[in-house]
Amino acid sequence: MPPPQPRELLAVIEAALLGPAPPSPGQRVELLHAVRDAAPAFRGLLSYPGPKASDRTQVEAKEVRLPDMPPITLDDTDVQTALKLSDELNLNEIECVRLLVSANREWVLYGREPLEIYRLAAGLWYMERRDLITSLYILLRSVVLDQGLDADLMYEIQNQMEALFSDGLQQRMITLVKELNREEPSGIGRPSSERYVLDFRGALVERRAIVSRERLSLSHCLALSALVKLMGPKEIKDAFAILKDCAAEVNENTSVELQITYGVLFSLVITFVSDALSTSHEKASLPSSDSSFRHEFHELVTRTCNNTTVEGFVGVVRLAWTVLLMLTQDRSSARDSIINASSTLMTDIWSCMDIICRQNAFEFLRERVIQTAAYQNDDDDIVYMYTGYAHKLMMCFLSHPTSKDKIKEIKEKAMNALSPYVQARDHREDSSISGEQTGQPVNQPFVSLLELVGEIYQKEPELVHGNEELWTFVIYAGEDHTNTQTLVAFLGLLSTLASNEVGAAKVYELLQGKIYRSVGWNTLFDCLSIYEEKFKKSIQSSASMLPDFPEGDAQALVAYLAVLRKVVENGNPAERRKWFPDIEPLFKLLSYENVPPYLKGALRNAITAFIKVSPLLKDAIWSYLEQYDLPVVTVPPGQHMATQVYDMRFELNEVEARRESYPSTISFLNLVNALIAEERNISDKGRRFMGIFKFVYEDVFGPFPQRAYADPREKWELALACLEHFRMVLRMYDIKDDDIYAAFNTSGPSTSHASIERQLPVLELVKDFMCGKVAFRNIMNIVLVGVDTLINERATQTYGILLEKTVHISLEIFILVMERDLVLADVYRPVYQPLDVVLSQNHRQIVALLEFVRYDYLPQIQQCSIKIMGILSSRIVGLVQLLLKEDAAKSVIEDYAACLEFRFDDFQVIENTKDDVGVLILQLLIDNISRPAPNMTHLLLKFDVNGPIERTVLKPKSHYSCLKIILDNLEKVAKTDINALLHEFSFQLLYELCLDPLTCGPVMDLLSTTKYQFFSKHVGTIAVSPLPKRNNNQALRISMLHERAWLLKMLALALHVSDISSSVYREACLAILSDTFGHCAETMKSATIFQSPGTPVYTSNGPMHRNKVLDLLEVVQFRCPDTSMKYPQLLSNLNVESKIEEILRNSATSEFGGVYYFSERGDRLIDLDAFHQKLLQMSQELNPQLSESEKGELKESFHHILKWAWKYNKNLEEQAAQLHMLTSWSQIVEVAVSRRMSLLDDRSQLLFELLDASLGATSSPDCSVKMSYILTNVALTCMAKLRDERFICPTGADSDAVTCLDIISAKQLSNAACNSLLFKLIMAILRSESSEHLRRRQYALLLSYFQYCGSVLDSDVPPSVIRFLLLEEQEGDDDELTLQKVLKEQSELARSNFAIIRKEAQAVIDLVTKDAIHGSEAGKAISFYVLDSLISIDHDKFFLNQLQSRGILRSCLSDVSNYLSKDMSFSSEFSQRFCTVDSQFSLLLRISHHYGKHGSQILLSMGALQNLSSCNLIGYQKKQGNSKLSSNVVKERAGEVDKKRSLTAPVLRIVTSFTSLVDSDDFLEVKNKVVREIVDFAKHHQFIFNSILRENISGANAFTLEQLNMAVSILSKVWAYEEDDECSYVQDLFSLMHSLFSLDFGSLNVIQSPNMIENQKSELVLFGLCFGLLSYLYFLATKKNMRFEISYGDNSERGQQQPTLQMVSDLLNSVTLALERVGEEKYLLLNKVRDLNELSRKEVDEIIKVCMKQDCISPNDNIRKRRYIAMIDLCCMAGNRDQLITLLLQVGECAITILLVHFHDESCAKDMSSFSDELLPILERLEHLKEDKVGRNLKLFHRSVTTLKELAVRSMSL
Repeated sequence: MPPPQPRELLAVIEAALLGPAPPSPGQRVELLHAVRDAAPAFRGLLSYPGPKASDRTQVEAKEVRLPDMPPITLDDTDVQTALKLSDELNLNEIECVRLLVSANREWVLYGREPLEIYRLAAGLWYMERRDLITSLYILLRSVVLDQGLDADLMYEIQNQMEALFSDGLQQRMITLVKELNREEPSGIGRPSSERYVLDFRGALVERRAIVSRERLSLSHCLALSALVKLMGPKEIKDAFAILKDCAAEVNENTSVELQITYGVLFSLVITFVSDALSTSHEKASLPSSDSSFRHEFHELVTRTCNNTTVEGFVGVVRLAWTVLLMLTQDRSSARDSIINASSTLMTDIWSCMDIICRQNAFEFLRERVIQTAAYQNDDDDIVYMYTGYAHKLMMCFLSHPTSKDKIKEIKEKAMNALSPYVQARDHREDSSISGEQTGQPVNQPFVSLLELVGEIYQKEPELVHGNEELWTFVIYAGEDHTNTQTLVAFLGLLSTLASNEVGAAKVYELLQGKIYRSVGWNTLFDCLSIYEEKFKKSIQSSASMLPDFPEGDAQALVAYLAVLRKVVENGNPAERRKWFPDIEPLFKLLSYENVPPYLKGALRNAITAFIKVSPLLKDAIWSYLEQYDLPVVTVPPGQHMATQVYDMRFELNEVEARRESYPSTISFLNLVNALIAEERNISDKGRRFMGIFKFVYEDVFGPFPQRAYADPREKWELALACLEHFRMVLRMYDIKDDDIYAAFNTSGPSTSHASIERQLPVLELVKDFMCGKVAFRNIMNIVLVGVDTLINERATQTYGILLEKTVHISLEIFILVMERDLVLADVYRPVYQPLDVVLSQNHRQIVALLEFVRYDYLPQIQQCSIKIMGILSSRIVGLVQLLLKEDAAKSVIEDYAACLEFRFDDFQVIENTKDDVGVLILQLLIDNISRPAPNMTHLLLKFDVNGPIERTVLKPKSHYSCLKIILDNLEKVAKTDINALLHEFSFQLLYELCLDPLTCGPVMDLLSTTKYQFFSKHVGTIAVSPLPKRNNNQALRISMLHERAWLLKMLALALHVSDISSSVYREACLAILSDTFGHCAETMKSATIFQSPGTPVYTSNGPMHRNKVLDLLEVVQFRCPDTSMKYPQLLSNLNVESKIEEILRNSATSEFGGVYYFSERGDRLIDLDAFHQKLLQMSQELNPQLSESEKGELKESFHHILKWAWKYNKNLEEQAAQLHMLTSWSQIVEVAVSRRMSLLDDRSQLLFELLDASLGATSSPDCSVKMSYILTNVALTCMAKLRDERFICPTGADSDAVTCLDIISAKQLSNAACNSLLFKLIMAILRSESSEHLRRRQYALLLSYFQYCGSVLDSDVPPSVIRFLLLEEQEGDDDELTLQKVLKEQSELARSNFAIIRKEAQAVIDLVTKDAIHGSEAGKAISFYVLDSLISIDHDKFFLNQLQSRGILRSCLSDVSNYLSKDMSFSSEFSQRFCTVDSQFSLLLRISHHYGKHGSQILLSMGALQNLSSCNLIGYQKKQGNSKLSSNVVKERAGEVDKKRSLTAPVLRIVTSFTSLVDSDDFLEVKNKVVREIVDFAKHHQFIFNSILRENISGANAFTLEQLNMAVSILSKVWAYEEDDECSYVQDLFSLMHSLFSLDFGSLNVIQSPNMIENQKSELVLFGLCFGLLSYLYFLATKKNMRFEISYGDNSERGQQQPTLQMVSDLLNSVTLALERVGEEKYLLLNKVRDLNELSRKEVDEIIKVCMKQDCISPNDNIRKRRYIAMIDLCCMAGNRDQLITLLLQVGECAITILLVHFHDESCAKDMSSFSDELLPILERLEHLKEDKVGRNLKLFHRSVTTLKELAVRSMSL
């Protein structure tokens, strides 16, 4: 199997070995396979095929074939670049072509310069090399260092590593360290070669630097390999030779070269120490077992040279070799070896030790290795290993008897040496400085040994634990000191050993005086007291000068005080309180001028350690300082001191400045900083420390840059102390408005001391920054050092860490100032400006602040720089232009991208997200999206900031930017346990970019390409993966929920806004739908083209039918934990519970006195610190009244509450995340269903699945009310779409033809599916946890369900038309899809729906009636509609009885009457109650309609007509004529007027239903109650009836026609009973007849609409009106025996219009014409339906256009869908024609009957001759009507026509 690519290998190794959790079984297997497959690459590490003539010829031929790839054609540039890579990197030409291909895949090389292409390809090659070396390094480190990994796994890896080393890998690494440094193609390159390559960021990097980093990694691997397998003799000699070569070339300022040298050095040290400590005596592989090697190497190691540096490194090897020889000699003695050999070995050992001590190898190892910046800045794990083996080396040396003799010898020599402190010595010049520098002799070897041991354990204090050999040496080393230098060194060792709690206790016991005679605590305090007494006597004796302080004593005291400081700092908090009861002697020497400043510094440093021992001791320290220490005298501005005072200012400027050393001032600042930091009373806001602040501000930090410093470390220590003071001032004290205005009012030129005391330090410091004064300038100058200088200083200088801290605090101060400056600027302008304005005066200042994002040694500095960027980007509109102008934009883009990439690649879990630089960068990008363009988001994501943002063409592969990093990582979504938060915010960023109007276009264009369709594939992978358990990692669980939510939101937005007319966007939408909902119609079709029948279709996620949306719903469906709190009993007893609840009820944030804050996600959480402070205040108030036990219980209770608050935050975040994901899920479902449903296949099944899942989740007990509401909305959308789906063209057919069967075919869900939905919906409605808001949506869903079940057939397509077309299409009787079957299934569904609801009827009706009576107006309205729908499916009057028993119907009538009886004032109550009343009308109408006469009788028995008669239906109409309101008021209220008028129709409908109760047999009885009530109603509402009857027919709309029809229907049934016509209804009816019967119906406006279907409906209503009027005439003629005049001129009696036979004849003529026309239209329509499949697309579109249904189709719809829509429209029109034929025949029958009555009456017939003459042609045309045209049996109709015709002919003959 070919070895894996280096990047893939590294990814596998990192995932398995560097993750926060142990590797999974799959990762283990993958790791072992990868390591095994990579073994050849490791064996030939960095060995690549060289140039080959045949391959060069192939490249020059411009066509190359790479493995597993088609032939590649090259152009001239490719050939030149490949050959240059081959020549300068010593690579095979084919390999160079592969590099070019890889580089193009990574970066897109098109359009780049040849040199840039070369550099990118070379950089990629070096990146592959780096990945391979890093993989080896991680494997070795995991084996060597205990990282808690599985032992079996480590054993297997170790075996593979040992096999590699046995094959020569160790020797290969040694060779590479040497060869890579040569100036040849395989090394750093020839002098003429290209010096630079482009790294992964696209930044120029020197090739030499890359190779040096490779050599460093190899040296680390070499050192680690020595712990896996010891180097053999040849490897040791080669490594020793390379060590000397490296040492000869090393430079103090070249950190990497030093680190390489250390790696080689410690590989030898580790080998020798491991060999020495090895217990495998019989193994011949150990170097010590080879006598010839021992002899040969001993000669090499004892050979000296003139180069001191080389000799120093050889001396360290010599020390390790000596240890090996000593322990080897022990093993030899144990085996009874030859005495002569043993004596020879001892001679060798002593000779080595003599050289070691003579050249003082201990001092070299400490000063030139361990203390160097290069050593300290090396990899932490490597330094730990180096230090660990230095510890083993020294323990072997210190514990061996032979070396002990040598140690005793050098100790005696050191004790007998003269004291080095014969002259005054600067306190900063410690023993680490060479004698040549100080004018003193070099340190004694024993002193250096002590210092070396101390240095080792200072690096790793835990190595002290259980190290008895070390403590044995310490006890020996502390005995009988006669030399101050050795005493100082010994005490320095003790101070190091006291660096932890165990060491501190041990050192404290050692110095108690029981072990050493002259070294102890008593010596320290006695000495301090003696000197204090001596100086005091000298002052009392009036001596002119105080005696000098001896240098040796001062150094000894400094060493003692260092031990004291460490012991107190690290001692056990309980024990250390007892150790030093009296610390007053530490203060007594501080005020004396002759005490050296460095001793004062040591005293104050020791005092500082006591501050945290106890609060009482802290107060004592304040008092002792005021009593003994030098004062800080504050001089008002403009004044000078009359006399010189020896204070801190004097000591700083006159004493320390002369020495160019400032230990006293530094210690003083650190002491007061520590004291002030412990202050809890901050009510005075620092006024009492104003003097200290002035001293720091004016005297220390002001002239800080101009001072001279003997030691550069002190410069930064001094700056650090000042900056720490400023930072503390800014953090501790807030600025309130009162402070600002008070300072503003007293800011005059006052010079009094009291004025200074009234000033606020924080205010003065912020004002300094806002006007660019001294503090701002000095701190800015620190920042202007620059990131590159800081990186260099940090890597090469020991003071680099101090400079780093200084820069960090400086940046923090800038942030703290910018949090306060805007408030001050509003008051102090124009003298003081916001800090961004001050910074903008010099653009270089801004650039310097922002460039520190590149500094990766300390993440806190990056965090500060990013935060400053966030603040400045929100304030400076032109920040992008500023960076472009300063030519810093490119570096900022790359630096932010590199920082983000490093964070993505990191394996460290960051607990506090506020400290996560990745999160900060992503939040910066998100926050800047909406800011004016161009903003920082546009710049950092590489938008075109020089042109219109919306026209940018994003090319993340061509430019290194945050966008590239984000997209690359979102594609992999790796390390979710570490990077979950980064993934979450990355998805949010992309969503916000897609939402922003400027960035939407470019980002959508980019994400719609095939390369980035992995976003939709994530739905089937990360989105549906199980969530982590809450108990294991709740933060990860929350983040993963949000991550999936943003992903779904982004996909939903893409579906919503994509223009699918574009092929790119259409493919993107299809990919989203396919990966989310299963296969799409189009993808299925394209997939099956290439597959044989029966082969299942698969997508990337598995079977195409798999619906991931349902899996997503399962993921988000879980019960959130309870957030309620149970208070401990004590708090309830103390009545504290109510106070805590009051605190929590206050919604204010912590900045405004509350206890809440808003997280980065926008969640309002409890601020634990603020809440803790509130509880502490409460505790302090309660403590005086509590016993000690109750105090402890109260503390425990408050701890319990804080723990609850922490859990509350987490649980609240989880609830918000759950709702967020569910909302996003609902968005993608609703968008897909409502906008992209046409792209999906099997739509009805999909909608059913979504409905079923949503309702099932809603009824689950785990579902909260908020979740139920979201799910119900989704169900509503799906149900609405399911209803629409029934009547759109079915998909899946192969033919373009449509048939009538398509109208009633398989789009209806099965009855079982419908019943399942209804059952789950009822369960959801009846859930225990609910709300009216939720139930309103559930009721709407129930109504939508009933509508779906009640309309199996399109309501506009009558069954008669369908039946006719089915008979035309069916070829046999065995066709299962028949209309009868469909109708039967519908009736069965209605019965099953009723049965399901009946089971839960009691609970359902109780809940609905409760909402109908007690709910809000909206709740009442929809509740009545639900009752209406229940009545519509009622059987056996079950629901009717339920409603009657609850009094709902009476309540409805009462509410309607009350509403309509009120004055027509247009109040808000009117609008709110309108819908409720409308729904109540709907219920009443449903009862009268569904139950027929029985329902009407029930309503009448409840006084329905009396209630309706009392209604004020005409209130507004009566007022309208007399209204004096302005036209504006009328316009504003037009909507309310229309609403009120629209209630007239349901009232008339109800009254119309009551007319069905009129019994024709007893109609003429005067006491008919129903007739009387209806007549009274008509009389009471005369104005309404008159206004309706007198409407102009020619201009009437559909609503007016409906009211007219109902009014005529009512009056035609009952008004014939009324004798007097005081309401003039009869005349109105007769006038209506005259105006309507003689009209040409085709000329009316109401049927001149562009919509043909609407015209047909209006025509149907008009003829219905004619039928009602004609029925009234029929009643008059038959029941009242009224006879009409013949012509219009005969009825002018009393000026009133009367009905005539001519009117009837005219109507009969219109009916005849209409029957002929309508029958022909119906025939043509049905024929057109039959021939529809023969019509072209253009003809079909014409039909759709005529029917005004263009909005139902899109340009992409196929011909089949168009034909289907056209067929539905044609069927609707044919059905309308069919209904009209039925109505026309009824009208004709009625008219003929009226005429027959008159012709049979002899008194009338004698005058009808001329009338008969006109009537006869009409009758003849009626006789010729054909049944096949009208589709009716006309036998009876023709008989009536024939009879009338005979009578007419007879009349003509009279």
